[in-house]
Amino acid sequence: MSGRTATRARNDRRPAAPVGRYRWTVLGIATFAQATSCFFVQGIGAMAVDLQRSLDIGTGQLGLLLSSSQLVPLVGLLVAGELLDRHNERWVVGIGAAVVAGGLLLGSLAQGYASLLAVLLVVGAGYSTAQPGGSKSVAAWFAPAQRGLAMGVRQAGLPLGAAVAAAVLPAVAAAYGWRMALVVGGLAALTGAVVFMALYRRPPVVVAVVPVADPGRTRSDLREGAPSAAPRARLRMLREPAMVRILLSGTSMVAVHGGVGLLGALYLHDVTHLGAGPTAAVLVAAQVAGATGRIGLAAWSDRSRGGRYRPVLVSMGAVVAGLTVLMTPAGQSPPVAALVFTWLGFFGIGWYGPWVAHLAESAPPGRTGFALGLVMAVNQLAVILVPPALGLLRDTTHSFTPAWAVLAGTTALTFVATASGDRHRHRRGSGSP
Repeated sequence: MSGRTATRARNDRRPAAPVGRYRWTVLGIATFAQATSCFFVQGIGAMAVDLQRSLDIGTGQLGLLLSSSQLVPLVGLLVAGELLDRHNERWVVGIGAAVVAGGLLLGSLAQGYASLLAVLLVVGAGYSTAQPGGSKSVAAWFAPAQRGLAMGVRQAGLPLGAAVAAAVLPAVAAAYGWRMALVVGGLAALTGAVVFMALYRRPPVVVAVVPVADPGRTRSDLREGAPSAAPRARLRMLREPAMVRILLSGTSMVAVHGGVGLLGALYLHDVTHLGAGPTAAVLVAAQVAGATGRIGLAAWSDRSRGGRYRPVLVSMGAVVAGLTVLMTPAGQSPPVAALVFTWLGFFGIGWYGPWVAHLAESAPPGRTGFALGLVMAVNQLAVILVPPALGLLRDTTHSFTPAWAVLAGTTALTFVATASGDRHRHRRGSGSP
């Protein structure tokens, strides 16, 4: 190459292609950290009956408990995304999990409902790093051909943690009180923090030569992870069609996840009249199905000719069908309700695996952490607002049907809006008119 050309080069350190077997260790500890960090919060819905009795609260107040743990991440996810683009995931994720542990252990001294709300605010601050941090660490270690499956396994940590929580925490709360359940959750989060900080390391890097031929880009622009000149420019990614689909589908499906998590145990107890043991068994089955869905649907996305978003569309359609059944007399039958909640677990939780893989691959180069944090922060609006809103709807109507109808309707509308955009994108990609 002649020195008279406009081409310049620099050394750019980028993750190498995955080497060896250590990436599976990273996947394992990231999944474990996710499961232990969310353990207590994901068990709140399973403890719904006991919490309502012990704290003398309604369904709306129960929903506020779930929302309080998700309030700080509305901003915390953005902060975590920035930290992840600048610092080692080991410390960002590990310290966040340690904050979760400390909050829960101190929270075991809480005196009542208001104190528990404050404790969950602290827990949410620590948990802000777990989602984007674990996703970024896995994305860095796995090549695109395996990334969907790896993301699915890693995202299965949440329903797996929830499954164990559904089996353990209601029994602990019934036998020793809800404060002891916080202690168990705190010890679980502490274990996850120690394991992740002890075992995680960044992937190997290679030196790549990157030409600087674009007159609109400078050397500083090419640095991986270099921040944009203005926050407005960095937020511009939300206007991209792929990001719009991601935001719409993510918001509607996290609403379903939150609604089913809040109302599932109460529905089984009040409508189908299942006892505490059978109710816990159904919730465990739903969460295990969700973990299976996150892995299976993500693996499908690795091979889907329709792209990673196709399994998300299928999940939305399946969720609408399941919620519709719950609005019919058939949904009041214990066997049918158990099957429907397991179905909703598979699709209503499993969608997240291919969705987050699609999000990671749609992010601008060098801004994966920020994109994960930004989109997840937008999703937090639904995570925060939906549980108390649906709980209040249940309290005022004395029926679960309006809540199921709202979730089914919004998911159906999102399906129509994003499916049409997905078809248009594929027609353009194939050269069809």
